[in-house]
Amino acid sequence: MNKEDRILSAILRDKFRLCEKRGVPVWTDFMTPAEAAEADDVCRGLCAGTDVEWSLEGGWEDAERRICVFRPAELWGEEPSPICVLRVSIPKGSPALTHRDYLGSLLGLGIERAVTGDIFVREDGADAVVLSDMADYLAQNLVSVGRASVSCEVLDISQLMTGAQQTREIRDTVASLRLDSICASAFRTARGKAQDAIRAGLVSVNGRQCLKPDTELSEGDRISCRGKGRAVLAEVGGRTRKDRITITLKI
Repeated sequence: MNKEDRILSAILRDKFRLCEKRGVPVWTDFMTPAEAAEADDVCRGLCAGTDVEWSLEGGWEDAERRICVFRPAELWGEEPSPICVLRVSIPKGSPALTHRDYLGSLLGLGIERAVTGDIFVREDGADAVVLSDMADYLAQNLVSVGRASVSCEVLDISQLMTGAQQTREIRDTVASLRLDSICASAFRTARGKAQDAIRAGLVSVNGRQCLKPDTELSEGDRISCRGKGRAVLAEVGGRTRKDRITITLKI
């Protein structure tokens, strides 16, 4: 366990003990996919055999950034969510804004990245998943994004609009199910460059950083490469006459 994992483990243990002692819901800030994967392992051990239940929540099923919530079992499903939607609206005719524009303006208010989760950009604005206890501050102080003036409102997390997530399907054949081979196919790059990216720590599998190009993948595994995007190994088929494996990837 590295230093960052030890720090995260200590934070989770403190949150768990506070929930257990006071009998109230307790939660972390938003975590990266790698941190959420580590939290999943830690919490399984912490909560086993106790009256505390836990969940990783990001506002929607495929959330990239999530918080870890500890709740007493008797309060499960009764307490309001600790996350909500900050809906940002821009006037008609405003210049097109990007995810980076919205995130940069939010961070410009002096908050940490861990206060915000996923951000979904639309033509007329964006929905940002944020911690509920910071939502009013953000809504009152976010008055512009890029060169556009904006208005904000705080909504229940159930009103989150994620929009249509753009995906495309790739069918290919690979020599093996090694990570470098799958990355090369998914992100349309040379296998050598895929190996370099993996060794540089740019690639994660199921939310965990993976530094070994020869790691064997399985159907359903999720791969992300910084700067390239995300992919799911949706299907592993049979072998071709040239003994290559047929695969289907969702990008």
